Amino acid sequence: MIAIGEIAIIVFIGLFLFSLFVVALAFYSIKRGRFYFPRVLQAGLVVSEGFVKAICKFFSLDDKELTAFFIRLHNAMTKSAFAAVPSNKRAIFVPQCLRHSACPANLTPEGLVCRRCGRCEIGAHIDELEDMGYMVWIAPGSTLIKRMVAKYQPEAVIGVGCLVEVKEGLEMLDKAGLIGMGVLTLKDGCVETIMNWNDLFEVAREGLPKPD
Repeated sequence: MIAIGEIAIIVFIGLFLFSLFVVALAFYSIKRGRFYFPRVLQAGLVVSEGFVKAICKFFSLDDKELTAFFIRLHNAMTKSAFAAVPSNKRAIFVPQCLRHSACPANLTPEGLVCRRCGRCEIGAHIDELEDMGYMVWIAPGSTLIKRMVAKYQPEAVIGVGCLVEVKEGLEMLDKAGLIGMGVLTLKDGCVETIMNWNDLFEVAREGLPKPD
């Protein structure tokens, strides 16, 4: 029993020191604007997430900034694989919170069906993305994403949402063995949130011919 306790303490200390290294490396990368040891960072942020959050809280560091960094890192690591997938094998899920508060869209088993009423920008951008070959859904929640992925079997997915939604979505896609890219909204919320659509199109055009 004593030996087991000693091993547990050693493992705990090892994880703590590794997490401390990951936090320091991540914030140094954020400060420098480049990724240092990206594979170590990606694995460390996933494996020791609890320790990392505790360390951020202890040192009064912004764990939201760290989460945003994780998403950028994930996108950078996945970029080449995503670019190799043809657009008709890619899917995009945009959150229903982007729509206007007076949105007349109907909720169906495949998400909200935009009626192109012009009250928000979703309809026009969906048309453009579908013209590029994408499957696009307006998602009321993660359950729809799982259902549509199972039904249509895309090989790559772009998820749009707030920090927590995108992070959890990327983790879900990783577990499912799918290529995932994340795009963040500019503010959190449940109604009339906003995003920079150029950020989405920049990711969506990866690997595709440049428009004339």
